[in-house]
Amino acid sequence: MSDLQLSDALKSLSTTYEAGRVDLNVIDKAGLDRLKILFVTKPQRPFTEAEKYKLDYFVMKGGSLVWSIDQVSADLDSLRGKTEQLAFNKALNLDDMLFIYGARINYNLVADANCAEIPLAMGDGNQNQIQMAPWLYYPILLPDTSSALVKNIDGVRSEFVSTIDTIGVKGIRKTTILSTSPYNKLHNAPKLLSLQMVAEQPDPRDYASTSKPVGVLMEGNFPSVFYNRALPQGITTSYGNFEKSKSTRMIVIGDGDIFKNQVSVTDNSVFPLGFDRFTQQNFGNKALLLNIADYLSSEDNLIALRNKDIKVRLLDKTKVRAEKLTWQIMNVLLPIGLVILFGIFQHYYRKYKYTR
Repeated sequence: MSDLQLSDALKSLSTTYEAGRVDLNVIDKAGLDRLKILFVTKPQRPFTEAEKYKLDYFVMKGGSLVWSIDQVSADLDSLRGKTEQLAFNKALNLDDMLFIYGARINYNLVADANCAEIPLAMGDGNQNQIQMAPWLYYPILLPDTSSALVKNIDGVRSEFVSTIDTIGVKGIRKTTILSTSPYNKLHNAPKLLSLQMVAEQPDPRDYASTSKPVGVLMEGNFPSVFYNRALPQGITTSYGNFEKSKSTRMIVIGDGDIFKNQVSVTDNSVFPLGFDRFTQQNFGNKALLLNIADYLSSEDNLIALRNKDIKVRLLDKTKVRAEKLTWQIMNVLLPIGLVILFGIFQHYYRKYKYTR
């Protein structure tokens, strides 16, 4: 992602840590030794074996990795002005590496009834008006309240998310930290997408499912991808032959945009991470980023301090749609009914009191 898209993430991390970009083509063993956490956010081209070798060495020496990956190529901006767009599989050359570490990001897209809204132009000609409409492919991810890493943070806004499967690897403990709502549906890629989909009201029966994991924390001693293998092209000196890593932590998230802040198209001004400028809502993306950095750097006391206050903001949108009319009628008629009952009671009470 661009510097503008990662601006608030880098700024937020820089208040506590020394944060910046790393070029895997340039950095050497000494440079990797100075790093504590590496974020791999929304890569667009395949990784070379030399780049993977450096990432593997970083894990072997005890560094923490955060994978924020778009496994399927899909973009809302590309849909505007087009009737349809094909969401297709990306070729990042990371599947083998993640599999050995114990995770697999699936080539699918999650459609979730609990989703964020997007602005759309409604009407014809000069009568166009911008209205907000729910977009099923922007799920609001639910943090697992049993995990200290994400406990008490708000729902996390995401874009075109893929599910994650975990692989049984000896010595690796896995914990789901982010998941979809129970009202979801999976679409395997390639998948045709169209903005006309916003007009389709999701059938609750089609979306009745179970929560799917889209963010996983893995902890333990990871096996090396390059153990007893020849040095890849581009690596002239061995960084060491490791069978397993030192005890470390790794996070895999099936969305590359989760740490991206919104940018104004008029003046390139940057909005805070997790803030949706269209709906004026704050989501838990920034808290997630800071919690991840603190957890992976073993600053657990900062997480406890940040999560001290519980703020429940997001409602179950599927339940809201299903029970909207009931609550509207109740809120309108119940106060009127109470006033009428009070008036009747007061009338008969005064009549009884003064006629006696």
